[in-house]
Amino acid sequence: MPPLEKDAFEEVVASHLSGWTPATTPSNADKLKLYALFKQGTVGDNKSSRPGVFDVAGRAKWDAWASKKGLTKQAAQEAYVAEIARQKSVYKSKL
Repeated sequence: MPPLEKDAFEEVVASHLSGWTPATTPSNADKLKLYALFKQGTVGDNKSSRPGVFDVAGRAKWDAWASKKGLTKQAAQEAYVAEIARQKSVYKSKL
């Protein structure tokens, strides 16, 4: 299966997350994992400059995304969907 176009991928993600609110806040590590896989799955390898030392959140996001370098868009998209499923089971739902 070829990688989905960005809009199609976002629709798949939205359908998985529809109506789901975690009972507890996911850890920063889990949030960064989803961020990195989403960016790799939609944009590809991180080619931007690393944020400065005072931009702690920006650097954490940049580092997480850069750690996925070389992962294909398709593999990142598949890993993202799998990670959503894992986090949904870990963090449950408020409902």
